[in-house]
Amino acid sequence: MNLDSEAEELASALGADKTEVKRDLENLVSYSVPLEEAKQSLRRKYGDGDDSSGSEPESKDLADVTPEDSNVTVTGRVLTVGKRSIRYQGADHTIYEGEIADETGTLSYTAWENFDLEPGDTIRAGNAGVREWEGSAELNLGESTSVEKREQSLSVPYEIGGDAALIDLEAGDRGVAVEVTVLECERKVIDGRDGETEILSGVLADETARLPFTDWDPHPEIEEGASIRIENTYVREFRGAPSINVSEFSTVEVLDRTVEAAESAPELSIREALDSGGMFDVEVRGDVIAVRDGSGLIERCPECGRIVQNGQCRTHGQVEPVEDLRTKAILDDGTGTVTAILDDELTAEIYGGDVEDAREHARDAMDKEVVADTIREAIVGRSFRVRGTLSIDEYGANLNATAFSEVADDPAGRAAALLAEVNP
Repeated sequence: MNLDSEAEELASALGADKTEVKRDLENLVSYSVPLEEAKQSLRRKYGDGDDSSGSEPESKDLADVTPEDSNVTVTGRVLTVGKRSIRYQGADHTIYEGEIADETGTLSYTAWENFDLEPGDTIRAGNAGVREWEGSAELNLGESTSVEKREQSLSVPYEIGGDAALIDLEAGDRGVAVEVTVLECERKVIDGRDGETEILSGVLADETARLPFTDWDPHPEIEEGASIRIENTYVREFRGAPSINVSEFSTVEVLDRTVEAAESAPELSIREALDSGGMFDVEVRGDVIAVRDGSGLIERCPECGRIVQNGQCRTHGQVEPVEDLRTKAILDDGTGTVTAILDDELTAEIYGGDVEDAREHARDAMDKEVVADTIREAIVGRSFRVRGTLSIDEYGANLNATAFSEVADDPAGRAAALLAEVNP
């Protein structure tokens, strides 16, 4: 997409200043407005009232819509409808989003206008824009889109409505409803888009899983220990795992029943966990094959908690560091490897002492590395069960551990399990 040439052509046709047209076009496209929709919006802004763009695109099944399509006409059934606010050119703009389905598949959509969509509606969307979103096509319904509701419902092999169990949620889900118990809830003040903003954050749970949440418009019903139903949420990725977002448009209702929280985490092989792309709460088992550098007695910035080298923090410069304990253990189960990161408490358990003990140990040996060596001797070559939050990025896969316990080694059993995987 060459916005410069598009802006030049549009400005010439409208008799408008190219610099202004290009700036407006870039702003619209940056907020994921489809190019054709953005151009039509600018035609209206600069005085060309002709919104016609030729004949309406021919109809396509949802499964056949690709990111290469610019505009399509589709017929489908609305599965979910979410509502949230975005900031565009200094002003708040409300969008509607969710999923639509036909007999062939599903697609996500974003509606830039209020078409009064409800879950279960069967609609024909003419001249809908298409954009690429995380490698897949997404429908964009705007001012140039005609939305016609059909009286006869389209039968689709998908559940109508946004009710979902936490285990099934993925980043990108919109219009979701969950029934959960609040395990943790903390009120914070952050630097938001309008300055200091008060939010709620913590952990939600149901019978299937646990996930973090952020409430951007604190609801009084969300408090620790409460069992609640939250409607109209959306899911984003946070540190490689799904995170539930509650907005001003979300509704929260206290339930007359208690939602039981999952006591255990899903137990997966390391390969299965890695293939998930990230999980907030997962359990794996494997052998510790090494302890990485950066383990043992370390130094952190007192302001941000980052690791410092020679008293230098990448964010705060020269600081007076605070000593801490940490372990970065490489775990292998035969299907893959992951780095389990243990905090000071878990590290103290395997080291056999706290930070003060480690400091004295290092001072006596005149070498901080003796602390990491002691940790290596304690865990390398042994099998452990690790529970925590798995995040995956360009630097690799890390499992931030909340539990780390040794398991009895059973070589014969593990060999049998591996053979079963190879020869099912």
